[in-house]
Amino acid sequence: MNMGQMMQMMQKAQSIQKKLKETQDELAEAEFEGVSGGVVVKCNGKGNFKSIKISKEAINPEKPESVDDDTIEMLEDVISTAILQATEKATQEMEAKMRAITGGISIPGIC
Repeated sequence: MNMGQMMQMMQKAQSIQKKLKETQDELAEAEFEGVSGGVVVKCNGKGNFKSIKISKEAINPEKPESVDDDTIEMLEDVISTAILQATEKATQEMEAKMRAITGGISIPGIC
């Protein structure tokens, strides 16, 4: 492989790396929604939880009018908190294991 080919490969690798970073940034800003049985959950393109909305029908399908707004808000808050705590614990564990593997060296996109 001559020097010109080596430079082309390096430029292509940099171009790919730039495109990957742009795509990751776009996905981080994107919002995705899952819907099931009167519950709507939103996350970003990295899979990070954003919000949850629960309908009165999801709580009491037989008599949704019996469910007050404060109950729904309280449930959304406690579920959101639990999801955020679990996500944070998972992220911390993954980062700790990646640091152990890489010897503390930060590798973009990995840790």
